[in-house]
Amino acid sequence: MRADHEIAGDARTSDTSESAAPHTGSLSRRMMVIAAGWITILLLAGGFALDRTLANLVQNNFDDQLEYMLTAMVASAEIGSDGEVFFYRSLGDQRFLEPNSGLYWQISGKDHEDFPSRSLWDRSLKTQGDHFDSHTHAYDSTQFASEPLRVLERTVILPDSETRWTFAVASAREELDYQINRIRSILAWSFAILGLGLFLMAALQTYYGLRPLRRIREAIQSIRTTGSNRVTDPLPMEVQPLVEELNALLAHSQKQAEEARTHAGNLAHALKTPLTVINNAATAKAADLPDTVIREATTMRRHVDHHLARARAVGRRAVGHAQTPVWDCAEAVRRAVERLYPEGRFDLDGNRQAVVAIERQDLDEILGNLVENAAKYGGGSVFVTVDAEPDPKNCVIWVEDDGIGIPVDKRDELFDRGARLDTGKPGTGLGLSIVRDVAEIYGGAVELAESEDLGGLLVRLVLPRVS
Repeated sequence: MRADHEIAGDARTSDTSESAAPHTGSLSRRMMVIAAGWITILLLAGGFALDRTLANLVQNNFDDQLEYMLTAMVASAEIGSDGEVFFYRSLGDQRFLEPNSGLYWQISGKDHEDFPSRSLWDRSLKTQGDHFDSHTHAYDSTQFASEPLRVLERTVILPDSETRWTFAVASAREELDYQINRIRSILAWSFAILGLGLFLMAALQTYYGLRPLRRIREAIQSIRTTGSNRVTDPLPMEVQPLVEELNALLAHSQKQAEEARTHAGNLAHALKTPLTVINNAATAKAADLPDTVIREATTMRRHVDHHLARARAVGRRAVGHAQTPVWDCAEAVRRAVERLYPEGRFDLDGNRQAVVAIERQDLDEILGNLVENAAKYGGGSVFVTVDAEPDPKNCVIWVEDDGIGIPVDKRDELFDRGARLDTGKPGTGLGLSIVRDVAEIYGGAVELAESEDLGGLLVRLVLPRVS
């Protein structure tokens, strides 16, 4: 026995693993990848823009200081009696007097010797004086191998001179590069910490945001283990529709299970009496045993047919939302019944576009029973009207005949299984019972009344429209 239980347990585990639905990956991982991607892109773009902005600000400030010195040079320059340029006042920055201090100036003119600062010592600046710069021109120079320079130039024609003098002031880039690198280092660390904080915040947001889904999973596990049939935990409104659909599905499944148990019990109860009668007759070796078996077997077949019809309707309803055009189905039924009762008259009228939420096979069975009963028990005329009454939610179908009708106090009895008011004609008495049960399975109804036009029985069939 223990081995059998282990085998059964392994089989259940195997079935569960094989029936597991395929997935498309982790939703949390997908959200984290998207968040990380956007954070990285935005931080890189923002960091690049901020780096360029701050670097330009530092460089512009550096250039402004050099331009101030260049302007002071132009303002202090004059032409001597020998035609050479000189300063009538010295420049204020002491670094111009210290050799190789990193701050230099030079004035150059065509056919004139260069006039350099003392800080240049035995070197000279290679200026770009081959063109006229009416405004200050700034550029980087690497003419000193160990000392990259930032150079500002301006072309000026001094009074009492026709020479184009190129005024240049240069400063080592060491301080400028240090400030820019310092800013970039601060930006890199700041954005790295900011990116890490944003990523952690996205992870926390993902974990907290998807927590209701984990609660739904726990609730479903609780349903499976405790036998509950609803998810009752309060959840955010974004997932509430999912919970409502899940509860509706659970209620639908429970209803189907109850219907199955009820039908199984009803069928067992219905078969119990005929089987008891047959058993007693066989035990007593009754003389009418063959007749008894035939009679009770007919009864059992009637019950089995009835429950099979209900089971098929329930199964087809559970498959999905059906759509069946009423007119096409009614036309097919009319042609079939006309072949059985060629002497009868069958008329069809009403809305040709009506579509109901019921499987075609079940609608064929319902209309087939109603039209055949009308032809069998009526006076020969059958009138079917589709959408006989205005109703936006339901399609109302009338099936009328010109027979003698059914007394009001006898109409409810016709819905009982095996009930027949006219026993002189063949049949099992299951027609209206099956019609009512199948219609109710789809949310419809069947009522009996008196036909005002034909004078016989009017069957009012109500079926839900396709929404």
